[in-house]
Amino acid sequence: MTAVDPVALTAALIRCPSVTPVEAGTLTLLQDVLEGAGFDCTRVDRGGICNLFARWGRRGANKSFGFNGHVDVVPVGDAAAWTQDPFGAAVVDGWMYGRGATDMKSAVAAFVAAAVEFVQATPPDGAVVLTITGDEEDKGIDGTVALLDWMAAQGERMSHCLVGEPTSPNTLGDMMKIGRRGSLTAHFTAQGVQGHAAYPHRAKNPMSALVALLARLEEKPLDAGTAHFDASTLAITTIDCGNPVTNVIPAKGAATVNIRFNDAHTGASVTAWLQGHAAAVEAATGVRIGVSVSISGESFLTPPGAFSGLIARAVQAETGIVPEPSTSGGTSDARFIKDHCPVVEFGLVGKTMHQVDERVEVAQIVKLTAIYGRILRDYFA
Repeated sequence: MTAVDPVALTAALIRCPSVTPVEAGTLTLLQDVLEGAGFDCTRVDRGGICNLFARWGRRGANKSFGFNGHVDVVPVGDAAAWTQDPFGAAVVDGWMYGRGATDMKSAVAAFVAAAVEFVQATPPDGAVVLTITGDEEDKGIDGTVALLDWMAAQGERMSHCLVGEPTSPNTLGDMMKIGRRGSLTAHFTAQGVQGHAAYPHRAKNPMSALVALLARLEEKPLDAGTAHFDASTLAITTIDCGNPVTNVIPAKGAATVNIRFNDAHTGASVTAWLQGHAAAVEAATGVRIGVSVSISGESFLTPPGAFSGLIARAVQAETGIVPEPSTSGGTSDARFIKDHCPVVEFGLVGKTMHQVDERVEVAQIVKLTAIYGRILRDYFA
């Protein structure tokens, strides 16, 4: 088989309008390329989500390098605001435009190209595994989770995994992710007693109770940070009661907060903290406050060591930059993989991801392919 051109493959993937949960031909394209290079491929579809598992080498190999990526993208938003076709993959002044160009079709194409070249040039004593999902930008329950469930049932294994999320804030190579904060959203519902605004003593104002609760939650930081994490954060995202008039105290109100927590906490401990504050405000005001919490991911850390060191050295060798090991940012599918094997994230500069005119510098695709190729060579050396 001839070499895979990562730039051409990126363009072909961008031209597939794979807005979650639509596969739009992306995985069929990748499967054709990988099978042509000797990879065993299996579609692992679940719940209307399309996923692809690919392995070169024997099942159960003692040493198995894994790559995780996604081909689904967020909606384009206002298509008229784009200067180029969001699914056209046009190249202008050295930049390729398109939804998913940065997040993260380029990284998927770069690793596929690097993996194909690697196994053909220097077949390793071990296995190279790709887990590609179509459900990273949404809930994720039928994406990477489905792939990991299927792998467990089939006896498939990754010894270590690299996730190709865009991790570099300014320059390719300046950051890799060795962990992520946990994330949860808490919904508060307050049930009071409706009344006339001129006679507040005859009512129980749910909005006053919610304001008091939110003030308590923001009064002190959750923590001051830990060895590898910044301080946890809490953001009030909405507070409302839908009251259309000004002279009525409403009977019900609602508020929502989002918390990004470090490894000093768990989803359960943060939930208990929220419930404790809600109970205190309920007791003080007589307004009933319900708490509903959705945990999208726990915090995790892959401690600095041999695996992160290998990736850092490969990045430095190709770029001259030593990547900062970071736990910043939102969540990623690494939060699922960390229960399977050690995981580190490294990828492109993410400045334009999810934006109008999302784009990737073509030269970065080529450089990222070289980095991924070196990581594979060094891993199996």
